Amino acid sequence: MRFLEKTRKKSNKEKENEEEIFDSDIAKEQQRLRKKVTDLMKKQKLRQVRKIVKNQDDSRPWGQDAHAKVGSRLIELFIETAHIQPPASQSSDGLPDIRPAFRHEMRTVPKEQQKHSRRYGVIKCDPLVRQGLDRTAKHMVIPYMPMLIPPICWTGYDKGAHLFLPSYVMRTHGARQQREAVKRAPREQMQSVFEALNTLGSTKWRVNKRVLSIIDRIWSSGGRLADLVDRTDVPLPEKPDTEDETVLKKWRWHTRSVKKGNSERHSQRCDVELKLAVARKMKDEEGFYYPHNLDFRGRAYPMHPYLNHLGSDLCRGVLEFAEGRPLGESGLRWLKIHLANLYAGGVDKLSYAGRIAFAENHLEEIFDSADRPLEGKRWWLGAEDPFQCLAVCMNLTEALRSPSPEATISHIPVHQDGSCNGLQHYAALGRDKLGAIAVNLVAGEKPADVYSGIATRVVEIMRRDSQKDPSTDPDAARARLILDQVDRKLVKQTVMTSVYGVTYVGAREQIKRRLKERGVIADDAELFGASCYAAKVTLTALGEMFQAARSIMNWLGDCAKVIACENEPVKWTTPLGLPVVQPYRKLGRHLIKTSLQVLTLQRETDKVMVKRQRTAFPPNFVHSLDGSHMMMTAVACKRQGLNFAGVHDSYWTHACDVDTMNKILREKFVELYDTPILENLLESFEKSFPKLKFPPLPERGDFDMKDVLESPYFFN
Repeated sequence: MRFLEKTRKKSNKEKENEEEIFDSDIAKEQQRLRKKVTDLMKKQKLRQVRKIVKNQDDSRPWGQDAHAKVGSRLIELFIETAHIQPPASQSSDGLPDIRPAFRHEMRTVPKEQQKHSRRYGVIKCDPLVRQGLDRTAKHMVIPYMPMLIPPICWTGYDKGAHLFLPSYVMRTHGARQQREAVKRAPREQMQSVFEALNTLGSTKWRVNKRVLSIIDRIWSSGGRLADLVDRTDVPLPEKPDTEDETVLKKWRWHTRSVKKGNSERHSQRCDVELKLAVARKMKDEEGFYYPHNLDFRGRAYPMHPYLNHLGSDLCRGVLEFAEGRPLGESGLRWLKIHLANLYAGGVDKLSYAGRIAFAENHLEEIFDSADRPLEGKRWWLGAEDPFQCLAVCMNLTEALRSPSPEATISHIPVHQDGSCNGLQHYAALGRDKLGAIAVNLVAGEKPADVYSGIATRVVEIMRRDSQKDPSTDPDAARARLILDQVDRKLVKQTVMTSVYGVTYVGAREQIKRRLKERGVIADDAELFGASCYAAKVTLTALGEMFQAARSIMNWLGDCAKVIACENEPVKWTTPLGLPVVQPYRKLGRHLIKTSLQVLTLQRETDKVMVKRQRTAFPPNFVHSLDGSHMMMTAVACKRQGLNFAGVHDSYWTHACDVDTMNKILREKFVELYDTPILENLLESFEKSFPKLKFPPLPERGDFDMKDVLESPYFFN
């Protein structure tokens, strides 16, 4: 019996093995057939793609037409093959509901918005896909992340920065002439530019975990603090139970306004999520690096777009130097000044002694902010840059509670910012003594505030106008209406953008927005008239205070017009050897018939935009100069052993090294303007266009550039 049972068990086991082998063979055969069918489908579907690319020369890059056709066909294949099946619980009849995950639709542009094409295509995703993306998008891979090792040194147009990702030394945005100009520039000519970018990319950063934890707490509890956006949408207003068209019209207007606000909130939330996703990913790293490249004017930018020191207060508060250095006596002083600068509210306009006093008078609030950021008095939330202020509060508290404050290690980047930097460059170009005093190129007991100076001059003009008869002079009534509203804030934006060629219309809109925010003028017609008048007076005051800047601006614009009228773009070479070609050309429409739809693409024509070449040249030229100054300073600081970071006209280093950096940046500014910049520019124009007549150089003053070396508030 026992033998028979054993035999029976064995035969059962063999039978199970045979069944498993049989099932396995069937599975393999099914897999083979499935692969064969899939390959056949791919071959069939990709036939059109192969047809597009078979005539392409492999040795040359694909043209715009080929890219568009292949891309459209691949999108079409994606739409055909990507499906989604909602959970069975969401199906009304219990049957599986398999539907396309994406759809292609054609839409019509509203008549009032039509310029060229009346119809356009969109790829619309299923609501379930969107819900899934909302949940998982924060975990998506961002390609250009900060690097964990130092970037590759730049040696050519596309040689440097990232190890494997495509990297280009300049962001040309498709401007062919600019791209070719940089590629043709000899390596020796570009050496200073490469060295500066390598210097900026070699600065090692890390995440400030204490600040990040506070941000995470605020964000998880709904945002709304420290300029963080509210994480909840504003509820839509309920439709009123009435047929009154006036009431319904107000409801529709209010609904549109709420939807627009919620859409903006959604964008801001996505932005915060991206920044925090990178910060969380990098927080446990010992350090990381930001490779840099240039815009076409020569300004340097980190190549990683989200969490970088160019970003918002959130980004800057979360980032700090990976290397820590002892504060020393001077570092402790600069940390207090830096705290006052970040708190702002007028404190940053005090003398250095006044700013140090501000910090020392608020030690109790500083300690409370560091110890109990969210449970205490929350003094740090009153700062103009709250997260950066909190980081400094923590470092300063640690130092002042230490038995040896000067020995405390600090990782905080301390900023030194130019005082209306665009006007500083114009004052230097024109050797303008009056302008130099207004923008702190000359030493003073406390910082000169150019915005307050212009506001004072505007008040003087308006007070004079207000004494006239309003029945004969409409400006008299307008002056009386807004005289009490004129302050630093009203004129600041117009003064800031004056060096970038702000127009009368632009100035009017800037001032109109400020007046509207205050709500002192209810009538729209009166508001418009007052804004027109205030813009006119502000531009007059600017012209009086910065005559040299205005004359240089006009000269640069006139030279650009001479060149552009010959259908040539304005070209120049920065003091560091970077070739610049203004990209402004008229755009033509190019139609490409694809398998999905007819695409209308913009394409550069051979005709330059004369007006744009003229108006853009003065600000672009000044940007190329401030970019040169920053890069010269970066290289010199690196050679002195400093950690350096730069954001246009804001230079950063350790607190203990601020005095050294201040000396270097002043020396480099003087060195930059010891060269005959305008003379060299005119000579290059005349050499390139020997048959054209250019206007003579504007007259310049007798300001001594060496005064900058002794000016404590030039950058402060």
